[in-house]
Amino acid sequence: MPVRASGNSAQAWPPGVSRSPSMSIGAVLGLLKNEFPAVTISKVRFLEDQGLVTPQRAPSGYRRFSQADVERLRFALAAQRDNFMPLRVIRERLAELDAGRGETIAPVARVVSTDGEARAGHLPARLRTGELADVTGASLEEIATLTAAGLITQDAGGRYDSSAVAIVTVAGSLGQHGIDARHLRTLRSAADRQVDLVAQVTAPARANASSAHRERARAMAQEISVLCGELHTALVRAGIERLNR
Repeated sequence: MPVRASGNSAQAWPPGVSRSPSMSIGAVLGLLKNEFPAVTISKVRFLEDQGLVTPQRAPSGYRRFSQADVERLRFALAAQRDNFMPLRVIRERLAELDAGRGETIAPVARVVSTDGEARAGHLPARLRTGELADVTGASLEEIATLTAAGLITQDAGGRYDSSAVAIVTVAGSLGQHGIDARHLRTLRSAADRQVDLVAQVTAPARANASSAHRERARAMAQEISVLCGELHTALVRAGIERLNR
């Protein structure tokens, strides 16, 4: 269900921003690309289908967006990228803002790789071993150990995806508690099983040639991954509570 009621856009969030439908979808994409390099026209159309924006239609049938639409898209894209927020929650947050409740999300430092995922810090999408060591504070030996354990992987050019930054950083913190790469293999195996589950659930949508279906598959995969993470955390906490009884 759309979070903005047509004909009532003057009361919708954000306040004080032009609602004149003056931009084509290509112009909107041009405004968003700097901040969200992975955004595509199909992504914008998908967010429209999900009711996050309601652009007007010109007599020719083409979509015409306002600056307020751009800000709502920016809000949704940042919420997905920086906070891994599911679309259902984004709709709820926008509805609260439309009603004059709630606050906007404060962006966090990140890098966006080619797949649109959030990464820590302003870094290239692919890092050399030395760059990864500089960013994380890990030694070259520690990075080599994590690589050998399969926790992080190099491409054919010997570079790491920027997601390795978070893995190396957390692994270093766990290492301070005596948890080394051998122990972390079990966590990697559990993560791989979760990825397999997500792949299985989203396979029908991914197999469809439609860009809209592929975008739905990406959104579904992101939401399921968040839920799996929340369930994993809840299960671990429940197990810790049993230990402390």
